[in-house]
Amino acid sequence: MRLATVDWLQSTYRTVVRLRVLVIPLLASLLLSGCVKYDLGVNFEGPHQGAIVHHIKLGEKLTSFSNDQVQDWLKSIERRSHQLQGKVKRVSDKDLLVTIPFSSGAELESKFNQFFNPNTEEKSVSKSSLEAANLPNFDSKFHLAQSNLLLLQRDRLSYDLDLRSLGVLSSNGNVIVSPSSLFDLQFALETPWGARSIQKAENAIAPDVYYNGHQLVWKLEPGQINHIEAVFWMPNPLGLGTVLIFALIVVGFYLKYKRFPWTEAIVPPAVPQS
Repeated sequence: MRLATVDWLQSTYRTVVRLRVLVIPLLASLLLSGCVKYDLGVNFEGPHQGAIVHHIKLGEKLTSFSNDQVQDWLKSIERRSHQLQGKVKRVSDKDLLVTIPFSSGAELESKFNQFFNPNTEEKSVSKSSLEAANLPNFDSKFHLAQSNLLLLQRDRLSYDLDLRSLGVLSSNGNVIVSPSSLFDLQFALETPWGARSIQKAENAIAPDVYYNGHQLVWKLEPGQINHIEAVFWMPNPLGLGTVLIFALIVVGFYLKYKRFPWTEAIVPPAVPQS
């Protein structure tokens, strides 16, 4: 009887230990999830006007645990934004709004990649702040291909974001969100004529569509490589200007000669001399 009781106690203890291993990470992830809400967007107002928008909102739990380190991280974001001629608005100590303007597709791509891949000194400061605050770092690669088709401009946006540092993998390859996964991330694209998502590549994710396709919002998945791709069209100012100049030339030619350049001039018959 005593031996059976000992075996039962040992079995119960092993069960409790196993449950503790499972329950503690689960509770930690529930308590710390969503400590940082990071909304990233690219807003096109036209072919040569737009802005990269970052909206970062910190949760109470994160600021209470490591406020100094988090503030250092936010300051590094402010420095990088100012280096790219961006504007920073401190809504509060826990709410930061960053707007970085761009005037062309090439400038958008350059500024976007510079922000997430800063110089060595700034990157080391940002990385150390993230690690001190228990916030994982991630890799980002943004590309925008543009082609002009007379009156229209075709834009193809692709964005690869490696968020594997926000999660751990189990032995069978399934993603388990770790307690350090504090980010709630999403990427938004706004265009004047709407956009269409492409989901053919590996790791591609589908967006939510708003305003008849004028806004696409991707919910980024932690612990994975996220691939975003979209195609959209905008008016081509160069092509429109060329057509306008040609139209003015034709109108001026017609007003002067009373005919279009591609029509033959009517020559009046010669009057015979008597």
